[in-house]
Amino acid sequence: MRPWFGHAATPAVRRLGPRFGKLCAHIHAQSFPHPWSAEEFESLLAGRDVIAHAVSFPSSFWRPNREPSGFVLSRQAADQAEILTIAVTPKARGKGLGAALLAVHLPTLAALRVKSLFLEVEAGNKAAIRLYESFGFRQVGERKAYYRAADGSRATALVLRRDLG
Repeated sequence: MRPWFGHAATPAVRRLGPRFGKLCAHIHAQSFPHPWSAEEFESLLAGRDVIAHAVSFPSSFWRPNREPSGFVLSRQAADQAEILTIAVTPKARGKGLGAALLAVHLPTLAALRVKSLFLEVEAGNKAAIRLYESFGFRQVGERKAYYRAADGSRATALVLRRDLG
């Protein structure tokens, strides 16, 4: 992270609502070969069972209200939840934004009495797998040929789980 007045700049994480549907769709399209539409995001973000956070680099006196560079969406069902999607813009990857998102998102879910959190990740996405493992996720399953790549090939999804409470 870039130093700011002698301190490392810390990403800002905040709750996300339906008005960010277009932004989420834009970031998602940069991250996945089959992106979701703005309408799909708006519908998800309006749901009472969806918990969403956005991350951006910290605003400063000179550049207030910076647009989010990433987001995470989870859906809760009773005491379980699933991360539906998490994405960070290509320019912002590798700067700790995914970790910043999870560092806020997981305690929020735990406060909502979520006991188990699941997600699916493409088996070849080593950076994402390392991130999830660093937050205590462990593989509990596998779905062969689950994801469809842009070229039409199929990729395996790993099912990961983390207990929150």
